Amino acid sequence: MLSSTFPLLRGAIMSTLLLSSSSFLFAQETRFENFDLKPVLVNMSTTNIDGKEAVRVTRDTATKGADLPTFVRLNNTDNFSNGTIEVTLLSRLLPTAFPDARGFIGLAFRINKDNSRFESIYIRPTNGRAEDQLRRNHSTQYFSYPDYKFDRLRKEAEGKYESYADMGLNEWIKMKIVVKGAQAKLYLNNNPQPVLIVNDLKLGAANSGAIGLFVDTGTEAFFRDIKVTEN
Repeated sequence: MLSSTFPLLRGAIMSTLLLSSSSFLFAQETRFENFDLKPVLVNMSTTNIDGKEAVRVTRDTATKGADLPTFVRLNNTDNFSNGTIEVTLLSRLLPTAFPDARGFIGLAFRINKDNSRFESIYIRPTNGRAEDQLRRNHSTQYFSYPDYKFDRLRKEAEGKYESYADMGLNEWIKMKIVVKGAQAKLYLNNNPQPVLIVNDLKLGAANSGAIGLFVDTGTEAFFRDIKVTEN
């Protein structure tokens, strides 16, 4: 059972945990400095953007490579298996970003205890309105760490784990991931239809673990309004 001391960022960042076994809705608000978050290979701070409080996350510059455990881990979500994860997020390119940076931002889930295995879905906001159709087709991305990063999935099953979706840099995007067994569906901006469906999560249907706020190279990421519902 999740701890009754799980805190929330006052006003903007909220996590609502619904436990089917006990059928109650738990919510508590507190100040950010008491929020139970753990940065993993990232830098994290709280800030105010567009009049709302948010968590700002950038990847540790010493970390090399793509699709790594670079996230803020939400402690007290260690047993998440099936359910819905919702967050409002915004990404910008850092001044130091390489030309191939895409504003990578998203969620990790079912993270194991030592962060060595997890599933993730992220977006590439620069691709959403690119003039190149191939880039548009790479707007969303699923990967599974450590064995199935984006480049392997693209090589072995091109187009199966990526899709197009309308989005842009420096705008708030509502992301929702619905996880059930070996399936995960990605919804954006309250659209009733998913923009990406993954039917074969690589870590298996029975896997469980924590949730993370994912960021990759070249991105200044902002997260708010976190909501987690367990089934």
